[in-house]
Amino acid sequence: MKSGMRWRVADRTVERVACLGSSTTAAQGTYNWIAELERRPQNCRFQFVNLGVGGDLSFNTRIRVARAIEARPNRVIVLIGANDILAGVFPNFRRFARRFKGLSQEPSVDAFRGNLVDIARCLRDETSAMIALSSLAPVGEDPDSDDPIQAELNGLFAEYSRVVQEVASDCGAYYIPFYERFVEALRDAATHKPFNRLSFPALYKDHLFRAFVRRRSFDEIARSNGWQFHIDGIHLNTRGGRILVEAAQGFLDT
Repeated sequence: MKSGMRWRVADRTVERVACLGSSTTAAQGTYNWIAELERRPQNCRFQFVNLGVGGDLSFNTRIRVARAIEARPNRVIVLIGANDILAGVFPNFRRFARRFKGLSQEPSVDAFRGNLVDIARCLRDETSAMIALSSLAPVGEDPDSDDPIQAELNGLFAEYSRVVQEVASDCGAYYIPFYERFVEALRDAATHKPFNRLSFPALYKDHLFRAFVRRRSFDEIARSNGWQFHIDGIHLNTRGGRILVEAAQGFLDT
């Protein structure tokens, strides 16, 4: 049975928006873009359900899509894929994904496409919700980098985001152009910094020690690390997060 209904709260019609994704959606060590959308007066008719799980890859989200269906949403936003890329590029993240996320195959563009198609079709067939698929913000801030790792990341984020757009078109979903907006902002930035090393100790230092022990804001950490749109090259600070907010607002306004 298809889900999806409008809810009435104090004589006000409320639309439920389910958000599927990884740490960017879960707001774990990153800018809380969903909370920003909630605070906007024009979004008072929406109730957001955060179904993000930190570290998830696209196949994890495919499994968790049942949670979105159970939420009986009127709209669904899906933002997933960055961890697929990181697992493909960085061996230490791939080991993490195998041990803690159940990754059983090598990450690939084709595997990502298959997972995203399954997610979109399941939502389409099992709900009456409007579905939006968001492309991905690049990791690192050097869009034309000569650094081999950053260049590989740039190519993969561009390719995965093209897949998101293609799947959205094929499945009748709304496409959120997060990638395009982010790259445009990177090209206009005064400085460019490559990301070429994924260090779990460095991430924990930023997210646990600096943020929660020393009580430094994510934007302060970003500045100390030399990032303009990220906290650590991966997770979004306020400037990067608001690019996603504006891109997602376009979907809510439809």
